[in-house]
Order: sequence, then structure tokens, then C-alpha cells
Amino acid sequence: MRTNATRDRRSIATLCLSAAILLQTWGVAFAQQAPAPLIDKSKPPVEWWFAFKFNTASFPNCAAHAVRKCLFGGTVQNYDQGFSQQFVFASGGGNGGSSLRAGNVCLGDTTEDPVGATFDQVYNGPYNYVLWNDQFYNDPDLPACQHHTDCASPWAHSKGMLAWDNDGNGFVMQVSTPNWPGAGSKLHPRQTNGNTLGCIAKSDGSPHDNVLVSQHFFAVRLNKDDVVLVLKALQKASVVTKQNAAPGSSSQIVKNGGPADIQQLVRGLGRLSEDTEFSKDTLSSGVQLITKPPLLHVPPWQMVSAILGKEPLIVATWLTEPHKISNTKASKPACWDPSLGTPGSVTNAESGHWKNKAFGLTGSANPNFNHAKLGVSKTGDFAIFGDLNQAGALSEPCDVPQNTRGGLFFVVQDQPLAQGLRSLMNAPVAIAALTTSKKLKGTQPLLRTAKLQSQLNTANKPQPQLKVAKKSQRPIKVSQKGHPQMMKKRIGVKPAQAETPAEQPWPVWPLGPGCFAPPGSAERPSWCR
Repeated sequence: MRTNATRDRRSIATLCLSAAILLQTWGVAFAQQAPAPLIDKSKPPVEWWFAFKFNTASFPNCAAHAVRKCLFGGTVQNYDQGFSQQFVFASGGGNGGSSLRAGNVCLGDTTEDPVGATFDQVYNGPYNYVLWNDQFYNDPDLPACQHHTDCASPWAHSKGMLAWDNDGNGFVMQVSTPNWPGAGSKLHPRQTNGNTLGCIAKSDGSPHDNVLVSQHFFAVRLNKDDVVLVLKALQKASVVTKQNAAPGSSSQIVKNGGPADIQQLVRGLGRLSEDTEFSKDTLSSGVQLITKPPLLHVPPWQMVSAILGKEPLIVATWLTEPHKISNTKASKPACWDPSLGTPGSVTNAESGHWKNKAFGLTGSANPNFNHAKLGVSKTGDFAIFGDLNQAGALSEPCDVPQNTRGGLFFVVQDQPLAQGLRSLMNAPVAIAALTTSKKLKGTQPLLRTAKLQSQLNTANKPQPQLKVAKKSQRPIKVSQKGHPQMMKKRIGVKPAQAETPAEQPWPVWPLGPGCFAPPGSAERPSWCR
């Protein structure tokens, strides 16, 4: 009996030890689970993903009659001009491949779409994060913006989120949406504006429709070295975020933890850069990161083309007056820098299509327009996701937006993705491929293209031009002494009547392309570029 009892005690002790080791192993594995790009919470991570949210005129509301739930805070908004959270997406590294495909939920409001699933793991998780946005709409109200809803030049025209675990591994997500995201954790929720796409308001409680026009989103997986590179790029670009976030601190838009060198880089964010040189880095995923500092006064997309070796590009951005840049040939502009080679041609995509439905790709705060910043090789394999518009100046004066703003560009070399973007953006080679497709017999491709062209012509009718009143100037306070661009003056304008008041009854605010404000309002709206 004593022998059996001893044997039983030994067996129990062995089982307990095995269980402890197993639990410890599970615990270590769980602790090492870094945040990563997800296309669905129930699926494994991917290396990168891209999502394009359609505009309201082409694909209104949510797909498959899905309804908004405000998963990350806020209340469902009744936007006057409607909304769209329908989208297409692609991914690299598994789970569907890099060809574009349609989503079937409300983008950003579920854990079954790339934006929502990726954001959810941070917002409801333990990870470190930095959020930046030149248009936080006073929630939070950062000193850099001087109580305006946005931060003007020379601050970066950039929006996004960086997240990492205590080992420094994580992801970066670039977004084009003003006023989102505005809080990185449920422990520090937004105070007034809401934190879910489709549920966003201004600080005064009035609806803010940042899902009216097209937007884009891009996320890529990062190791610890990549996180360091991205933080240095954010510093160079002069992104708008919390300044001097102490190591170990936690707030609405910054949780500063992880490796000591990362914490020190985070602490250095939120300041204007004195850098005048671009940078180009290759991340561990193979994705290239190009960074433009504010003091490099060159047209942004010509810069990208030159850095990529004179690559001819097609771009779709917030293309509008007063500083839009029309199509250019392969030549150096007068506003240029000796460190840059010759850019290739840069062509604006002014319309696009998906499933034979046409949509506009230029800039305006109306349902059939675009706020995404996309680029693609004319014939090569580069797909580019940027912060900056095809705006600025090719010749003197060079110190105008977007020449005077910083920003990031992520470059993915992927043939199916590039082909998909060319088709989405109506690139001539994509249309030619459609008309000669062997998969469609007889004249059907030509008929389909003719029908599509008719839709595109309708989508691209000229918009009413506004009569601008005489400019008035008021100086701004200098928040960082000695920075040459902060000595510029903000330019306002008196209200002026549009030629067609029923369609566009707002005056231009010429701080940048497409700046509109309701009569009598001192607020620069979300679309001010």
C-alpha cells in the first residue's frame, strides 16, 4: 500500500510538473503574439493588406445590407449626403492573394474586415501605439494645431497608426481619413468625436462625414528594426501627434512602451523636422518606405517617381484647385532638389471603375469624389500608397502645399496588385486589356467599354468654379522658433458666392486645394488640404 501510494504521489507530481511546463510554454507563446495586419479576426495574419473604400455616389452604404454598429465608440451618424463603407481589398502573404476582391461588411466597423480587425487587436488589447493625424478635429486638441480642427503646413499631411508589443514587433497602418482613428485603446476613449468609421462627429457633436468620398488604408507587418525605421520616418515627416510622451506613459493617442530605443524615438515625435533630405528604406517584408520632409520643397509624386528610378506613374489623389498639378512628362521641374534624379511622367487618374460601375477620382467634398492617395506604375509592378496629393508647384513659388508638407509613401512591388490598381483607376493599358480580353467573345468587351466610357463621361463633368474674394491675412503664433515655414501666415478669405449656389454654396479657403468652409464659419473643414 505504501509503495502504491508513493507511486501515485509521484505520478501526480509528474502530471503537475508537465502541466506547469505546458502552461508556461503556452504563456510564452501568447506573450510573443505581436499585433499584425489582419483581414479577418478569425484568420491568420498577413504580411500586408490594402483596402479602397468607394465613394457614396458609386457604392453607397454598406455591402450586403450590413448595418453600422460603432464597434470602437461613437454613435451612428445620419450624414446629409450619405456615406459609403463598401470596399475592395487585397493582401500579401496568404489569405486570398493580392488580387482585388470585394468586402461584404461595413469597412472599419467589424472584426471581419481588414481595417476593423487590425484596429481591434490594439484598441481592445495590451499593445503599445502611436496615432497621428493632421486633422484630429480637436479630439485630442494638440498645441501644434493651435485649437484649429487641423494642422496646416509645414506639419505632415499624414494619418495613421503604429502598434508594437514589448519586444518591438508590430505593424503600421496608413489611413487617408480625417478624424480617424483618434484613440488607440478602450482605456483612453475619445471624449467627443467617436472612434468608428461611420460614427464620427466633430467636437461640437455635429456629424463629420469622413466616409463620403473615397479613402484608402494600408497596413504592413513590422519587426523591431522596422518599427525603428518607421518611427524615424515619422520624425522626418513631422507628423502631428503627442509631443514628449514619457517612456511608460499611456494616453489617448500614445502608449509608449517596449524596447528603450523605441521609447526614446516615440518621445521625440510631435516636433517639426529640420531635415531637408528624403529617405528610402526597405522593410523586412520587402515593402519600401519613402519619406518626404516638409523642408524638401518639391512636388511629392514627381519625387516618388524619381526615387523609383524614373518610374512612369498613374496617380489618384484629392486633385483640385488651387494647387493641383496636371499631367507631367519625364523631366525635372524647376522646384527640385539636386539629390533627386529625373522623374518619369506622372498622369492623373480622374475616374475609375469596379464591376462596370464608374466613379470619380478627383477632389471635392461631394459624393462622387476621392480622397485616397494611390499610385501605380504605368506598366510595371509598383503599387504606391501615399500621404500627399498631386498638388503643389512645379516652378516658383515652390513653397506652396503640398510641396511644403511632409509625408510617407509605401511601395509594394506586386504584379497582381498593380494590375488591379491600373484597372480600378482606368489606366489606358487596363482599358486596352479589357477590350482585347480573350475571355469575352465577339463585341461584348467593346460594348462594355463603350457603356463604361459613357458613365465615366458623366462622372467627370466639370464642377462649378468658385469666385474667390480678396485674400486677407492674419499671422499665426510660432510654436517652434526658427522653423522657416512656421513664419508663414495663414490665409483666410471672405465668403464668396458660387456660380451654382445650390450645388456648391461655400467659399474657397486658399490654404490648400479644396478648402471649403460654410459662410460665417471660422472652421477649416476636414477636406482642407
